[in-house]
Amino acid sequence: MLRRLYISNFALIQEMDVSFPGGLTVITGETGAGKSIFLEALGLALGKRADMAALKNKTKKCIIEAEFDVGNLDLRSFFEEQEMEQENNVVLRREINADGKSRSFLNDSVINLQALKILSEKLIDIHSQHQTLLLNQANFQTELLDAFAGSSEIYRTYRAGFSKLQETRQRAEELKRQEQQAKKELDYFQFLFNELEEAGLSEGQLNKLEQESFSLENAGSIRTALTHAATLINEGDINILSQLSNVKLNLQSIAKYSTAYQALLERVNAVSAELKDLAMELSSASEGVESDDKKLEEVNGKLDRLNRLLKKHNAKNEQELIAAKNVVEGKLILFSSLENEIQKTEKEILKLQNSCLEIAKTLSSQRRAAIPALEKQVKEILSDLSMENAVFKIDLTAGPELTASGLDAVRFTFSANKGMPVSELYKVASGGELSRLMLTLKAMLAEKKQLPTIIFDEIDTGVSGDVADKIGNILFRMGKKLQVITITHLPQMASKGKHHLFVYKKDNDDQTVSYIRELNRDERITEIAKMLSTSTPTASALKNAKELLSA
Repeated sequence: MLRRLYISNFALIQEMDVSFPGGLTVITGETGAGKSIFLEALGLALGKRADMAALKNKTKKCIIEAEFDVGNLDLRSFFEEQEMEQENNVVLRREINADGKSRSFLNDSVINLQALKILSEKLIDIHSQHQTLLLNQANFQTELLDAFAGSSEIYRTYRAGFSKLQETRQRAEELKRQEQQAKKELDYFQFLFNELEEAGLSEGQLNKLEQESFSLENAGSIRTALTHAATLINEGDINILSQLSNVKLNLQSIAKYSTAYQALLERVNAVSAELKDLAMELSSASEGVESDDKKLEEVNGKLDRLNRLLKKHNAKNEQELIAAKNVVEGKLILFSSLENEIQKTEKEILKLQNSCLEIAKTLSSQRRAAIPALEKQVKEILSDLSMENAVFKIDLTAGPELTASGLDAVRFTFSANKGMPVSELYKVASGGELSRLMLTLKAMLAEKKQLPTIIFDEIDTGVSGDVADKIGNILFRMGKKLQVITITHLPQMASKGKHHLFVYKKDNDDQTVSYIRELNRDERITEIAKMLSTSTPTASALKNAKELLSA
């Protein structure tokens, strides 16, 4: 329920703070006084596009606050999505700076316009000529029918199941697309994997192969160098070991004179032993070096293949090449699992289809059963609104496949005049007729479910006093179930309100300013009398106004 609307620096309003009690509240005032300004301001608080032209003073900030009591509304899911705690009191604030930038707040926390729009639809329903266009939309007609049939909860369950079915179908299509692509690429990726697998990749492999290739290419030089080194140590007339023997003899002759000389001798003996061992290893290494053209060709082949793979996969080293191999292997594993995944998904689709089908059949049954009573009730209310010849029909056509609305296609048809065939609403109903039909349906909805605050913007436009009186009675009855606010020009409507707000404007110095205030009973009598006669109401107009209020 809308409790309060605060407006500062907007259009003709300098500052306005209005409270809205429950029940039916009527708003009246002369044309141009600013009755619709509060609707425009409320629209901004609810997330509509801001306009710099709305600022009364271009150098000051515009602030609009709308306070709602939401204790009777289920907004848990919304607040959970926004990661906020739900409170029974909600304040929406819109600030428009002098530079045209605007921000929106929910209980002092910044909120984006998309989220604000979702919340606004749950808080308030502004009925205007534009909104009657909803009557022509199939999904709106379906939701209305389900509300009257008491099948809204079943419909929500169906929509959730159908949404999951659609998602699963899309996933199956994507898997099949991947499978088709996989069939084209499978041979290629299998070739890549086999090529990398046969390379026997390991860390340091490139360096090892390069060294082995170099050794094989220079086997002769290597063997000569090793043999010559061994000869210098242990062979020939003059070699290192024979020279070292002379060193040993000289040190042996003096070792007895000092432990230092003895230590030097021991070191020479150690060097001699190490050189003998080194000479043997050099000889052995020399004997192990052979020229092997076949082996060289094999090593160079491996080296060429490894370098080619590095270039092919844009890899810097063996580690990156191994990683590329793992990626290819992962794709092969994915390809092999696609068929199983497709089969699993198709089983899930069948299960969801059967579940949705059962719910859709229940929906169809409840909808069809509710149609006769609904059509009759609409006709009765339209008759009270001076549309005695109006015919309202609901066509429920069963289709062969599941859709977002179930198995049914819902279509509202209408005829306002006797002898005229019923047809789609947009073809045969005028704006005023659509407006009265929408009012009828909303009045009936108020009996079925908890609706948000409803605001009617001059719903009585173009109707007679008698019809206005009947519309007023409907709004009065609705006001017993929910908060209803209506802007009106007709005294018959104005007299029905539990509360009466009066909008007026005054010239202050060099500017015109709009004001709004609640009228007491005597002021209401005078205002309604003015609406019945002139700005200076006659005695009969005052008497008539009292009678209207008493009624």
